[in-house]
Amino acid sequence: VQLQASGGGLVQAGGSLRLSCAASGSTLSTYAVGWFRQAPGKEREFVAVINRGGGTRHAESVKGRFTISRDNAKNTVYLQMNSLEPGDTALYYCAADRLPAYMSRFSSSTSESDYEYWGRGTQVTVSS
Repeated sequence: VQLQASGGGLVQAGGSLRLSCAASGSTLSTYAVGWFRQAPGKEREFVAVINRGGGTRHAESVKGRFTISRDNAKNTVYLQMNSLEPGDTALYYCAADRLPAYMSRFSSSTSESDYEYWGRGTQVTVSS
């Protein structure tokens, strides 16, 4: 599967952005799909994941502000980001995890090492 992340940009604190992760070459609903981010000088960190069953997990730092969702008809996963803060400034990546068939469709990982497929990042910059 090939992933293409888009939707980043420059926004003022308190603003909103919606990131998209469009897939080609495979059906994205057969993967758990996560968003990760990396700020300058920091390690990449987990943001959110949606499993094959549609269940979601969000990092504590973004709970209540970010929402991950998927549109299977468009083969796309979204990250709606509201109430953005300067601390959200980072390069955002989407990634896909093809879990083994024997694992529950509600399984997902927050560890980047479990994700086999990565898109190029999209930059999000939040000004104060």
